[in-house]
Amino acid sequence: MSKRRSWLGGLAAAVVVAGLALAATGQPAAAATGIKVSGTQILEGNGNPFVMRGVNHAHTWYADRFSSLADIKAMGANTVRVVLSTGDRWTRNDAADVSRVIAECKRLRLICVLEAHDTTGYGEDAAATTLARAADYWISIKSALDGQENYVVLNIGNEPYGNTNASGWIADTKSAISRLRAAGFAHALMVDAPNWGQDWQFIMRDNAASVLASDPQRNTIFSIHMYGVFDTAAEITDYIGRFQSAGLPLVVGEFGHNHSDGNPDEDAILATAQARGIGYLGWSWSGNGGGVEYLDMVTGFNPAALTSWGTRLFNGANGIKATAREATIYGGTTPTTPPTTPPTTPPTTPPTTPPPTGGCTATYAVTGSWGSGFQGAVTVTAGAAAIRGWTVTWTWPSGQQFSNTWNATVTTAGSAVTARNMSYNGSLAAGAAASWGFTASTTGTNTAPAVSCAAA
Repeated sequence: MSKRRSWLGGLAAAVVVAGLALAATGQPAAAATGIKVSGTQILEGNGNPFVMRGVNHAHTWYADRFSSLADIKAMGANTVRVVLSTGDRWTRNDAADVSRVIAECKRLRLICVLEAHDTTGYGEDAAATTLARAADYWISIKSALDGQENYVVLNIGNEPYGNTNASGWIADTKSAISRLRAAGFAHALMVDAPNWGQDWQFIMRDNAASVLASDPQRNTIFSIHMYGVFDTAAEITDYIGRFQSAGLPLVVGEFGHNHSDGNPDEDAILATAQARGIGYLGWSWSGNGGGVEYLDMVTGFNPAALTSWGTRLFNGANGIKATAREATIYGGTTPTTPPTTPPTTPPTTPPTTPPPTGGCTATYAVTGSWGSGFQGAVTVTAGAAAIRGWTVTWTWPSGQQFSNTWNATVTTAGSAVTARNMSYNGSLAAGAAASWGFTASTTGTNTAPAVSCAAA
């Protein structure tokens, strides 16, 4: 089926079901710098997990709306996906302009996803350019990107194939990744799906493992755009679930609350992303045209004029204000001055003079659920004195089982659970807290366990 997206917003086609399951990949062949992937997770340069919660901004068409970045941050976003042009289709964003965008993102403590939009719908839209040209563009502005690996993700090309000969996406994507790595890029890379970003032929899904394996640094994030193809919760959970089962990193790089190719289930997208701990970036802040103006989050770039879509995304259940957490790489900076050097990696050994130790408490909460699965968070709080480390224990009362954990070293023996701090979150000042999270499954009533905490 050959549908195309308007010049802003996303379109796609009908769903084709089935396909082969993905295979997990091996360990990185070379150490990544800055933002990096670890299984299904995205990690900051300091090793802390990071979940994107943000929006798209059409900078290349609205360079005069530079203040929109500050407005987006003020609405609670931790990430902005910035539309750029290679010059093949629209006015080129040169190195100086890209440097300006990055500096503003850093000043505002935003993670910046930069995307080249000229590739949109290649093979079906005659005006679209190739992923090879997108790679040329990134290489040509490398001076603006060097040293920004802690703050910037390179989204090589927006929706780089339409529905015509979409299987060409596989070789072209691998080639673009290889060229960027050969040119010395150490950034996390992001690749959009074909089929106008919606992957209804499952080309990205079924070849993601081999694409990641083609990256010498194993530092590639996959981006699905969810519009009319994803109009049921079953389609959304199945697509996201297959990536997670294969241990591959996925974000929802674009989605909306409505579209001319069908009505996406935005509630299911938001709930599933939150439950599974994956990032999302809504389309788009303002300035949509060509009949998709309903995808504007604010009217006329006015942050005081939220649309129904903007209200849903920012203020609704599982929305940005409720779930976004600022990147910890910005810890200790102020919003008025960009950081000049990234914070150091958290220590791997305790201080030579340990602080006095005290007790700790732990609270357990279910933060989302789906079918037989659920996501939880455990918050450890130091008592009246500082602690050097913590151990949380419980016994599952209802046959629950972990499927994934983060920010703690977790071991199990039958239904008994023991979770210990990581190197970077064990030392807590009096009254300070650290959290770790997990996904799990249950076969019956999901009764919360009684949790204990012991401090070191």
